[in-house]
Amino acid sequence: MNYADYIAWIPLLPLAGFVLLGLFGKRFFKQYSGIIGVFILLVSAALAFYTAYIYFFINGYEDGVYQKLIPIKYVWLQFYSGTSIDMGILLDPISVMMMVIVTFVSLMVHIFSLGYMKGEERFSTYYAFLSLFTFSMLGLVVASNIFQIYFFWELVGISSYLLIGFYYDRPSAVSAAKKAFIVTRFADLGFLIGIIILAFEGGTLDFNTLIHRLTDLQSPEYIAITTASFLGISVMTWALTLVFMGGAGKSAMFPLHIWLPDAMEGPTPVSALIHAATMVVAGVFLVARLFPVFSINGASLLIVTWVGSVSALFAAIIACTQTDIKRVLAYSTVSQIGYMIFALGVARYGGEAGAGYTASMFHLFTHAFFKSLLFLGAGAVIHIVHSNEMKDMGGLRKLIPVTHITFLIACLAIAGVPPFAGFFSKEEVLLAAYNSNKAVYGIALFTSGLTAFYMFRLYFSIFWRKEQEHETHGHKLSLSMKLPLIILAAGTLLVGFIPFGKFVSSDGRTLESPFHFEFSIAPVLFALAGISLATWIYKKESGRSQKLAAALGGFYRAAYKKFYMDEVYMFVTKKIIFNLVGKPAAWIDKYIVDGTMNGIAFSTAKVSGWIKGIQSGKVQNYALYFFVGIIVLSIVILYLWK
Repeated sequence: MNYADYIAWIPLLPLAGFVLLGLFGKRFFKQYSGIIGVFILLVSAALAFYTAYIYFFINGYEDGVYQKLIPIKYVWLQFYSGTSIDMGILLDPISVMMMVIVTFVSLMVHIFSLGYMKGEERFSTYYAFLSLFTFSMLGLVVASNIFQIYFFWELVGISSYLLIGFYYDRPSAVSAAKKAFIVTRFADLGFLIGIIILAFEGGTLDFNTLIHRLTDLQSPEYIAITTASFLGISVMTWALTLVFMGGAGKSAMFPLHIWLPDAMEGPTPVSALIHAATMVVAGVFLVARLFPVFSINGASLLIVTWVGSVSALFAAIIACTQTDIKRVLAYSTVSQIGYMIFALGVARYGGEAGAGYTASMFHLFTHAFFKSLLFLGAGAVIHIVHSNEMKDMGGLRKLIPVTHITFLIACLAIAGVPPFAGFFSKEEVLLAAYNSNKAVYGIALFTSGLTAFYMFRLYFSIFWRKEQEHETHGHKLSLSMKLPLIILAAGTLLVGFIPFGKFVSSDGRTLESPFHFEFSIAPVLFALAGISLATWIYKKESGRSQKLAAALGGFYRAAYKKFYMDEVYMFVTKKIIFNLVGKPAAWIDKYIVDGTMNGIAFSTAKVSGWIKGIQSGKVQNYALYFFVGIIVLSIVILYLWK
């Protein structure tokens, strides 16, 4: 079967679900909205898995390279210059992988939400928004040109705004939705400028053509973009840095990370979908999509490397102090995305040098399983306890045993304990860093120990620490909530054994990724040290955590306050932007722009008041004006005649 016969249905089915449920769900089939949404995603996911099977095992691999295929291409706008804006589907290893991740995780969230969101007044609207987000994300990952990816990039932003602010009657949710939207818009401005520069210099919007032209050292496009400069920096460096700025905003990299923890105000299944497995990896995907261009520009890759490294460490430190379980997972996401970003930064194009690229994509893949499992597990806990705070939890392991076991599996995976999925992907990331940049490796290794510590701090605070004191309040986990946890836990146990380098590499060729036992000793020891420390402090109530916090003093308080980044942004916004930009702009608008228009209106009214007597309606007055006019005209003519 030809790809074109069915592949368009993968994104179009969620779009149809959005239209159907958004327009008619509440009125005609509110009780069945969830079932309809799940069925639509099930078909879309099945098609995505089928596409992956056909691409990776039947006809995607030719002449030793996985091909870049465009089975569907529709010319939307044609310009006189010959450039066109197209809507198409690009199939290559990372787009096929992302199709599988997006549809699979979205399907798990759809199923989990059947029980979690049961009884919600806007149940059908919730599923409509989920479908819109899934469509937007699928459109982004299969985009064949930079305009299309920007189009769906913004649509993802709108979808996340709707989902974060789903509980619109809560001021905190509304504020979080606005914060996410505004922060990512600032980043997206850089993204837009960057892709405009790339499109202008490359003479095309198409990804394949653009990458070919800007990586061919003899092409006029490459020569032009690398020789031209602004403020002493090449235009290519500016363009790629601005593109990465958009990716850093969407992936919540430092210092644009402030929106992600607040985005936890949305329903917990939304957090699993948007802020763990799909939306926040859009920035990683963007850099990977343009990686051949990034790889020949050392300056932009250096920025990518250090932004990822700093973000990973910074977020891990904050996660060690947070008490809201969803915020711990949010900062964990920032840290893990940082791993993916710096792995791309230390990579180069082709062969063994591209190991960081493969490691980044592998960690993205495994992260989708264990992080969505963690968020859905947190949702199950919140569903039982009715609180996000650790102080309200403890001793839950016997009350919700399925959640306990699956959550533990996810914690072991993210901590990098063998043989769970996170161990294999994190080991490749650390190896790539070790071979390229020892300083980055040192930061990453220390961060891996912190990751194990804060995740088991979370685990023991939820499931151990004190005797069972909770009542279910009539709420039990339904099969629809348990099933995704079990499936994701199975994936977390198994996907690490996939020979990922055989399918995804920077140049499309098979990359052998042998296991390095000796190298893995240090990461595993750091993980076990973090777990052991968390066990000693948090497994039982002992007062050790309070003593540790007191010993760390100001540093602990600063980390708990997220190093005052929100306060810094508020200061810059209110004291600098509002005072130095907003107030002068308001004054100019009020007294110059509005004043000019008001002055014109006032002058017009005055003049009209002076001359309105001319239009008196009296015939004799008009006759007098007529004869006076004739006399004046006659005098002028006689004067000119002489």
